[in-house]
Amino acid sequence: MLSWAITFLIIALVAALLGFGGVAGTASWIAQVLFVVFLVLFVVSLIAGRGSRRPM
Repeated sequence: MLSWAITFLIIALVAALLGFGGVAGTASWIAQVLFVVFLVLFVVSLIAGRGSRRPM
């Protein structure tokens, strides 16, 4: 998921350099949404991982 966010960020930067404002804005928004989803899933997996450990 993080790789998709970085990909859309690169697309946004290239589109902004070439003057495609609409495409750059859309790609930037998609990159931000994917990054937030990545962070939420990362935190959930950290919390879930701590709860599943059982002492031996």
